[in-house]
Amino acid sequence: MTTVLVLLLGVTTLTVHTMVNAGRWLRRPTGGPTQITETVAVLLPLRDEADRVSPCLRALLAQRGVPGLRVVVLDDGSVDDTAEVVRAVVADDPRVTLLTGVALPPGWLGKPHACWQLATRAADEATTLVFVDADVVLEPYAVAAAVTELRGTGSTLLSPYPRIVVRTVTDRLVQPLLQWLWLTFLPLRAMERSARPSLAAAGGQFLVVDRAGYLRAGGHAAVADRVLEDIELARAVKRAGGRIALVDGSRLARCRMYEDWPQLRDGYTKSLWASFGHPIAAAVTLALLLALYTAPPLVAGAALLAGAPTVAGVAVGAYLVGVAGRVVAARGTGGRAWPDALGHPVSVAILGWLTLRSYHLRKRRRLSWRGRPVG
Repeated sequence: MTTVLVLLLGVTTLTVHTMVNAGRWLRRPTGGPTQITETVAVLLPLRDEADRVSPCLRALLAQRGVPGLRVVVLDDGSVDDTAEVVRAVVADDPRVTLLTGVALPPGWLGKPHACWQLATRAADEATTLVFVDADVVLEPYAVAAAVTELRGTGSTLLSPYPRIVVRTVTDRLVQPLLQWLWLTFLPLRAMERSARPSLAAAGGQFLVVDRAGYLRAGGHAAVADRVLEDIELARAVKRAGGRIALVDGSRLARCRMYEDWPQLRDGYTKSLWASFGHPIAAAVTLALLLALYTAPPLVAGAALLAGAPTVAGVAVGAYLVGVAGRVVAARGTGGRAWPDALGHPVSVAILGWLTLRSYHLRKRRRLSWRGRPVG
């Protein structure tokens, strides 16, 4: 009984933290009509994105409130028709520049190298750089609102987290964990105020940076070999004396990250080892997550079979409190809450399996993404 009460206390503490983050500390740009005067370069790295880049490009060309908008697109060694699709969508729009990427140098991973090429070839007059992935579709005032938030918070780097679009069962089980994890375990306002590089988070799908601060931090050249280049860039910004902020970007952008289970599985597998760090730290963290969120319904079932209804009731309570935390995270970030949150124990179990797979494949040097080795 004592163990189950400890689980209930632990889950309750974390859910309360989720509620405080989502209800009090999470910044929410509205995405309404906003006008900015500075020149902004939106940077779009592409590699074999012919099938899904068009909505992203059309949304970029439809941005409002940014008269100084420049869009720089990099075709990073695509073997499909990515470049042709880009040319067809942008036509002769003078705001858009299409670049061809150079070969990947030793010591670099693909995403940081593509972003660095874009950043170093953006228009000289651009004072803000906005990195966007091909699976992100921006609302009409998204760039203007994000830049306004960047300047209003006094940040060097702003990460507006998009609304994640989910369609399949596996999407609904796994994808909401992204927002849930940082809302549950990351003290948002302390992250903004602290100069500690270890206290940092960012999402590379939609990233807004002050150009001068980006260059002071070394830009993507400072994170050339990092799988989680977005988080590492945020840390580099802090080391250079800059500030970072993570905001709810669900009113500014939406993102359909993966089309099917194999893509989702491999996408998480390539980077989870870097998220958790040392295998011992990963083992401890996963054991804690499984104990807090996956064990309670199992304990409840076993207790009922053993004729211990009080223990079962407490375990059910721990499960429901965990579900409540998932609901708060979803509602706070524009996600889908019901009935998906009821499967939270399964979600955490899948996360554990994906993490083990990540370490397993990394140990055997079999991790890759888009035809390139990682890790």
